Amino acid sequence: MPRFHCPAPLLAGQSLALPASAARHVQVLRLQPGHVITLFNGEGGEWAATITRMGRSDVDVTVGAHTATEREPGRAVTLAVGMPANDRMDWLVEKAGELGVATLQPLHTAHSVLRLAGERATKKQAHWQSVAIAACEQCGGNRVPTVQPVADVAAWLKALPPVNATAAELRCLLSLAEGTRPLAQVLQAVAPNTPVCFLSGPEGGLNPQEDAQARAAGFVPVTLGPRVLRAETAALAALTLALT
Repeated sequence: MPRFHCPAPLLAGQSLALPASAARHVQVLRLQPGHVITLFNGEGGEWAATITRMGRSDVDVTVGAHTATEREPGRAVTLAVGMPANDRMDWLVEKAGELGVATLQPLHTAHSVLRLAGERATKKQAHWQSVAIAACEQCGGNRVPTVQPVADVAAWLKALPPVNATAAELRCLLSLAEGTRPLAQVLQAVAPNTPVCFLSGPEGGLNPQEDAQARAAGFVPVTLGPRVLRAETAALAALTLALT
């Protein structure tokens, strides 16, 4: 059954017009009145809905019963990533959304090739948020990952709350430097539902100053093994391990 994100309050028996993006998708799929679809608004669960009218660019539906279905991981994971170049960030957002990431934080770092500011950064954030929504529509997720505004890594690290012995979040730095611990070993030392924040650099990784600042902010340097992975592959591998 086709699934569509509808960011609005949904109630059984309610009639409403689908958002423009969902209406376009319905048109592309050539669905017709009487077809049943699934709606989710990101607040939990999903609703059956029946198409009642097809306009040239708009679609009306009647909302049916709510099902309290959740397909989210038991652990909330944030990926803070030095943005990879070209279209690799799109791919990273899409795959992370499919896997069940909770939050994505795009970062500028010293080695970043992709540089965004002002209106261009705002447009990219909106684009990546739409990519995350599409990933949820495809994979069955009912909670949409949040794509945060693009930030400078130094400013982002400085704004993080301090960590202490009772910190509710595990912070891990994907690092090629000496003295790292295997990520699987670090994850085994905390409860399975402990939230995790991964910091991963772009092509070339973080520079020594950024690496040191991350460690000072409570990030534990971890390794994924002896192989050198692409920036987007490393972030997704860490996410997969944390959600396993």
